[in-house]
Amino acid sequence: MILLDPNHHTRPYPDARSREVMLKTIEFFESKGKQRLKQDDHERVWYRDFLDFVGRDNIFATMCTPAGYGDTDSRWDTWRICEFAEILGFYGLQYWYTWQVSVLGLGPIWMSANEEQKQRAAQLLREGEIFAFGLSERKHGADVYSSEMTLTPQADGSYRANGEKYYIGNANEARMVSVFGKIEGTDDYVFFVADSQHECFDVIKNVCNSQNFVANFALRDYPVAESDILHRGEDAWNAALNTVNIGKFNLGWASIGICTHALYEAITHAANRRLYGMYVTDFSHVQQMFVDAYTRLTAMKLVALRAADYMRSASPDDRRYLLYNPVVKMKVTTQGEDVINSMWDAIAAKGFERDTYFESAARDIRALPKLEGTVHVNIALIVKFMPNYFFGNAEYPLIEQRSDASDDAFLFDQGPTRGLSKIKFHDPDAIFKDFDLPNVRLFSEQMAVFKELLMTAPPDEQQRKDVDFLMAAGEIFTCIVYAQLMLENARIYEIDTALVDQIFDFLIRDVSGHALSLYSKASSTEAQMDGCLRMIRKPHVDRARFDEVWQEVHGLSGRYEMRP
Repeated sequence: MILLDPNHHTRPYPDARSREVMLKTIEFFESKGKQRLKQDDHERVWYRDFLDFVGRDNIFATMCTPAGYGDTDSRWDTWRICEFAEILGFYGLQYWYTWQVSVLGLGPIWMSANEEQKQRAAQLLREGEIFAFGLSERKHGADVYSSEMTLTPQADGSYRANGEKYYIGNANEARMVSVFGKIEGTDDYVFFVADSQHECFDVIKNVCNSQNFVANFALRDYPVAESDILHRGEDAWNAALNTVNIGKFNLGWASIGICTHALYEAITHAANRRLYGMYVTDFSHVQQMFVDAYTRLTAMKLVALRAADYMRSASPDDRRYLLYNPVVKMKVTTQGEDVINSMWDAIAAKGFERDTYFESAARDIRALPKLEGTVHVNIALIVKFMPNYFFGNAEYPLIEQRSDASDDAFLFDQGPTRGLSKIKFHDPDAIFKDFDLPNVRLFSEQMAVFKELLMTAPPDEQQRKDVDFLMAAGEIFTCIVYAQLMLENARIYEIDTALVDQIFDFLIRDVSGHALSLYSKASSTEAQMDGCLRMIRKPHVDRARFDEVWQEVHGLSGRYEMRP
């Protein structure tokens, strides 16, 4: 089974420290227990116990320090970072969040040529400190073009910083906040570091009603030395977007962790509850709900793992990760909502009970697709790759599974963020031809119709300006990329063919739904509408296949329950 199970955690690791980090983290939460976990959540307790634990055991230092700046077992290893993010999400979004925003805060620092600040960051990690990423503003959200944070040059060569930032996690305690702004009187962007404990750093309030501290803060004549500056000009812009490439990828892993814990709890409840003389799981519609949840969750993990392989293998000559990364940010997180919704329909009122993990999962799963306008922003990014994905293919060496113990140095040297439309992709048809399964063949037919539609009836000039139209087309394209990544990893992880074909059951239904949405757009033409109708397919029905997957899902009943 590919899903995380803390009670049977036998995943192989390339080194002892990686395994130690994961097992110690699991043990911390299991020792804390479900009752205390829920109590802290309901009472919105600042997670000092968790921060003390990761500081005492140098876990953030191990996980977040690139090679050469920390201990010999410290490195920026995306493979183990993914698993750590999954484990944190499994126990609660709040624990994932404080780590996640530390990752974002560290991004501009590790991308900088400022060795003084990099050494300082490494030392603070050793001391167990947390970090923050000061990008968003209240008026402009993630619209970094409109940043109003200003550095004003002083006569002595220093600066004074003034302005507010909004929705900034960890900004109540972070000893290094990477702050994005502009130099007064110029259009030059800048990244500099600030200390939340400085007297000119004003933490106005926590804007969220949760355990997380998501700050609105202001810098009021905050003194900034030349040595505090990380990036200027285009480098600052690139650092902002490239940090998002690294940090926001982890949104998908939080969703995977949350859904996995919720699945164990939901199937155990449903399989042991009797209604009308039957177990809840005897009802056919409940079986369908759980099979959909399980197949969607399995696909989420396969896709996210495969996208990480491309991130780890990226180079200036292979930037395919810039498509696969937003697919994880957007599609995996929205799939997480679908997983929770399916199970919630099955367990009904149980999902509201205060003592369940599901109660917090149902709330928290909504946050992940919405952080930084994730769905809309990422679909707009994804569609930029569509022409070359289908019509600009190139030969690349096969990307193998990347679970090796190596430092992902390229992620802090990604270079300029422009040139996305020039990125080439390998032929996506090849992996689909490797799987001779009924639903894979049906999905391939849908993909062929969509490709034909792009050639014969592409969006006209007005439609290319219509975000609503492009969103619907982008959803179909995203499903295709998602299916490609899933199949590549199904081969690597030797996923049973019945499960693979059942995964394509929901993918076919999803593409059909998006095709109907595109058909219904006000601006769709007759030719486009005809193509959309030809994309609508019914998945291949195979009761034996469904029953095989259902037995796999039902077998999870009682497999995991958090310690009380």
